[in-house]
Amino acid sequence: MAESDTWEKREDLGNAREVLEEFERRMNVEVRKQERINMAEERDFRRGELLGKYTAKLLYGWCQDR
Repeated sequence: MAESDTWEKREDLGNAREVLEEFERRMNVEVRKQERINMAEERDFRRGELLGKYTAKLLYGWCQDR
């Protein structure tokens, strides 16, 4: 149960070193994967935003500089 969980110092977990290293490796892979997803989503958003601004300017004469 969560009530019995404790925080331990890394140096006190010598017998779990391999498990910790594997966990950290997997987490790093997941973080990098999520960063790539976030960058792709941001790139796609910017593409859509530019298209929207261009369409508004073309159709309605709207310009952000005004």
